[in-house]
Amino acid sequence: MQPGFAADCEADMKSLFSQRRLGIFYGLFLLVFVAAPLLVLFYYAFTDGTGKFSTGNLTLFFTDPNTLGTLCYSFVLALVVTVVCLLIAYPVAYILAQSNIKRKSVILLLFIMPMWINFTLRITALKEVLSLIEGNLAFYPFLNSVIGMTYDFLPFMILPLYTTLSKLDKNLIEAASDLGANNMQTFTRIIFPLSVPGIVSGVSMVFLPAMTNYVVLDMLYNSTYIMGSLIGSYFSAYDWNNGSMIALILLFIIGVVAVLTWDREQDSSGRIIQ
Repeated sequence: MQPGFAADCEADMKSLFSQRRLGIFYGLFLLVFVAAPLLVLFYYAFTDGTGKFSTGNLTLFFTDPNTLGTLCYSFVLALVVTVVCLLIAYPVAYILAQSNIKRKSVILLLFIMPMWINFTLRITALKEVLSLIEGNLAFYPFLNSVIGMTYDFLPFMILPLYTTLSKLDKNLIEAASDLGANNMQTFTRIIFPLSVPGIVSGVSMVFLPAMTNYVVLDMLYNSTYIMGSLIGSYFSAYDWNNGSMIALILLFIIGVVAVLTWDREQDSSGRIIQ
């Protein structure tokens, strides 16, 4: 290959993937797949069935006891699932990250492998196992929902925790031990504060989807609505106005949680750097 031809190819590639062209491409992508759906959502949320501007959908959300009850139930369910995932994932991630076990990647792969299996197949298999243990799944709907969501979201908690804990500077742990700190003091003052960014990432990856993943509840015979199923019921009934308003409020809640977790992660990172 001649040097001049190689230089021309390199120049063509740089021109093709220039920042300006990539910016235009991503701008169009965001416009079509993010901005346009949000505009449609805003339109239906603040209009009535005749297309006139109305705040009745917003008022109905905060005055309807069924909607508020669904929001509270979704929050409690997501909170319990997040706490259970954290209690299971933290020891697993810590042992894998800090121990000298050979083939850590293989063990970690065992926890991630369920993510590669079809979602319906996974939950169906879990349903059969729970049916053998409990008999009738309708007797314990909340417990089964927690088990199903924990089984589904656990890898999303393990991965960020393992990534954070595996990067801990062992010299800090050794220094704390040399200064007379026991295991509990080392964990509470060194290990846990340094692992906060992983905790924040894992919590955000579990808590937010758990509020809307109603498919697990349906497959495990939990007829209680959560926010995702409530939105789906409105759209199934062609009530796009109320469904859009609930989706918009849920989007706002998710945005607030994401901002708070991001600020918490940044603060933790800043303290680590200092």
